[in-house]
Amino acid sequence: MAFKRFAAGALTLAFAATGLVACGDSGETIRIGTTDASKKAWTVFEQKAQEKGINLEIQNFSDYQTPNRALDEGQLDVNQFQHIKFLAEYNVGANADLTPIGSTEIVPLALFWKDHKSVDELKKGDEVAIPNDPSNQGRAINVLVQAGLLKLKKDDLLTPSPADIDEATSKVKVLPVDAAQTPAAYGEGKPAIINNSFLDRAGIDPNTAIFQDDPNSKEAEPYINVFVTKADKAKDPKFAELSKLWHTKEVQDAVAEDSKGTSVSVDRPADELQQILDRVEKQQREQN
Repeated sequence: MAFKRFAAGALTLAFAATGLVACGDSGETIRIGTTDASKKAWTVFEQKAQEKGINLEIQNFSDYQTPNRALDEGQLDVNQFQHIKFLAEYNVGANADLTPIGSTEIVPLALFWKDHKSVDELKKGDEVAIPNDPSNQGRAINVLVQAGLLKLKKDDLLTPSPADIDEATSKVKVLPVDAAQTPAAYGEGKPAIINNSFLDRAGIDPNTAIFQDDPNSKEAEPYINVFVTKADKAKDPKFAELSKLWHTKEVQDAVAEDSKGTSVSVDRPADELQQILDRVEKQQREQN
């Protein structure tokens, strides 16, 4: 997710539909789904859309599984809540053709260690708490690989598991726990990979991370967050404006405020995003 943040929850959904002005002369409404409608960025995004005469109906979902199904089944026109890897997992699992039409940002995944400043302070055999859900676990392991703390038995795995770690040549060990428990491990003095969504709840300053993945690297591309629609609507011109509006200064300032400056803006063309999705879906099928 991712990532923004992606974790399965109850299938209950809460609709927060907001009617704005008519979209051009047609009065057509764009139905867009998210899991973050309460954030300031979405309020500013609505305002910018209104200025452009775009009528948005924003539907807020209480879990991370329903927005793709709602889009796939025609209840939405667009959604914006997920990174490319999460989209690839859905498409492969559901045999779907949901398609990225614009990018928003990457939220780096980071390693935190209370009262410590550097990964160099970690000693051989130290345990690092990581999220245990498949998507975040794989990314967390790759963060530790990038930090020089883990070695894998095979390079370039999209979603490595603890079984893929070469323990003999690795500096640290991993302790998979529920993602919500990683701040507790941090509070007990253990180094921990903590999802951005749990930092604020736990009162952890995101700027105290001792390491994070590089948002500009090829390895980070699967974690670009995207606007998504169905393949047969990907060229619809009325959707093209959405990503442009998201990258206006006003919305980006709100994104930075929401994420406490940790989000990194990504503005990639749709064809590049599709190429990344194709690559990740191929890797996903090979690993399944």
